[in-house]
Amino acid sequence: MKDPRDIIKRPVITEHSADLMAEKKYTFEVSPKANKTEIKDAIESIFGVNVVKVNTLNLKGKFKRMGRYGGYRPNRKKAIVQLSTDSKELDFFEA
Repeated sequence: MKDPRDIIKRPVITEHSADLMAEKKYTFEVSPKANKTEIKDAIESIFGVNVVKVNTLNLKGKFKRMGRYGGYRPNRKKAIVQLSTDSKELDFFEA
């Protein structure tokens, strides 16, 4: 089994993800090779919560140019994880 910290890279904190936190949905950037069950097991083991549902999004890298040279940013994968109603809230804004 993979290490859960290799699957979950970092939380994604934007205005939209902050609005989803009111519904107990949290957004994470995950490994592109991870599937939904691996993401669910990793979140449950790291944070000690119950996960109800996992939605994933594959994001293509954008084309960026530096002068006459061009290239692509790396592809990413996001996961939106919904927690059960009796689970504790995850607080990313602690001091």
